[in-house]
Amino acid sequence: MAISIATHTDVNWRRNAPTPERPLTMSGRDLQADDALLPHSHPWGQVTYALEGVMRVTANNSSWIVPPLRAIWIPPEVEHAITVLETTQLRPLFVHADRAPFAGPMCQVLEVSSLLRELIVALEQHDQHEQSARQALLGELILDELARSATRPIRVPLPDDKRLKALCAALIAAPGAELTLKDWAAQVGASERTLARLFERELGMGFGQWRQQVRLAHAAPMIARGTPLLLVAQELGYTSQSAFSAMFKKTFGCSPSAFFDFQ
Repeated sequence: MAISIATHTDVNWRRNAPTPERPLTMSGRDLQADDALLPHSHPWGQVTYALEGVMRVTANNSSWIVPPLRAIWIPPEVEHAITVLETTQLRPLFVHADRAPFAGPMCQVLEVSSLLRELIVALEQHDQHEQSARQALLGELILDELARSATRPIRVPLPDDKRLKALCAALIAAPGAELTLKDWAAQVGASERTLARLFERELGMGFGQWRQQVRLAHAAPMIARGTPLLLVAQELGYTSQSAFSAMFKKTFGCSPSAFFDFQ
């Protein structure tokens, strides 16, 4: 059941809107699987982060699956939506536009360092409707750490064409599906050639590459939860653990274990 934006964002979150004097604030809510924050935007930037759980963030015509060791930077005025995939402790950070840690209108996937996580946990202990010297100090430390955060190229672009939308939505829901582009063409009412053209025109990549991005996005929270790589590979449609690991290394330049080594 979708959470009312009028209630949740306009009333509760706007009470915590950042200001030049208080450039970083926090809001928070514990959400259940299938809860959703409907598309909305605000004049401040947002670091979408969950202490626990997994969520899907949609913005910039793209989708990201976000486990606790990742966060999404969403610039000011960018419309975004959140779907909760597992029970989630959502703890977004609101950043005044003048103190945005990254330039430009594009979202960024951030690594959440141990230090950044502990700073967020410390900030949460304070009353968010008041301001103290310690809160101000924690806010400045968080802003500094955000600007130093490594970014990761985990992004799934989304299409506008309704036929391609149907295909992409089905694959996001079941990334291990082994259907070929020809199989999907029969399901969505378009020829294989038309779908191939649409992938290149709207998403800037072929069907196989896009499906690979979807599978990588789904792999991140599974690996973060400690799921054995063999099970990750099987669930996402790879013939073996080595095939999955090879694809992962080709994309990110390191093995899955090295990629998540910073925890």
